[in-house]
Amino acid sequence: MDLTVDEGDSVAIVGASGSGKTTLLGLLAGLDLPGRGTVTLAGQRLDTLDEEARAALRAREVGFVFQSFHLLPSLTAEENVSLPLELAGREDPARVREVLEAVGLLPRRRHYPRQLSGGEQQRVALARAFVGRPRILFADEPTGNLDQATGRHVSELLFELNQREGTTLVLVTHDLALAHRCRHVYRLDGGRLHAQPAADAAA
Repeated sequence: MDLTVDEGDSVAIVGASGSGKTTLLGLLAGLDLPGRGTVTLAGQRLDTLDEEARAALRAREVGFVFQSFHLLPSLTAEENVSLPLELAGREDPARVREVLEAVGLLPRRRHYPRQLSGGEQQRVALARAFVGRPRILFADEPTGNLDQATGRHVSELLFELNQREGTTLVLVTHDLALAHRCRHVYRLDGGRLHAQPAADAAA
């Protein structure tokens, strides 16, 4: 399969459960390497980089919103959001507060994940993904674990922050309303991607 995502674009990948959408997202982000073919991320062919170099590339260029949040329970919301900057050897408390305010969680910045609702945890994960101003944001079912109202709010945040920061957005979703907001929609079926109008997409 061939897939090209232009800088600043937004792409949704839909398909049945078990079709490989999460696996594809991991390949695009360099979390895994394909058995054949090549993936180029931010101008770098991933198969030419070792694991350490791929991790460094992700730290510079990529934000990732995981379906299960992956927040560290021993860290506050503020500390979880700060983590990518710290791993990159940077400190920027003002930026951390800026993204927490953007997702409406600045007043709860000192709360631990267990003290936050599922929707609030997802917003912390979103803030963490954006804090380093990534060129590319990958999101795996960003509204999948949320109630309808919170899902709508997180969707708004995704596209608002995407447009404000000019970040390329690639997401996997069963949420057709979310998929329809992307410029391009692809269905993953039988290991192949099929481009289609958003109105025809079905997960």
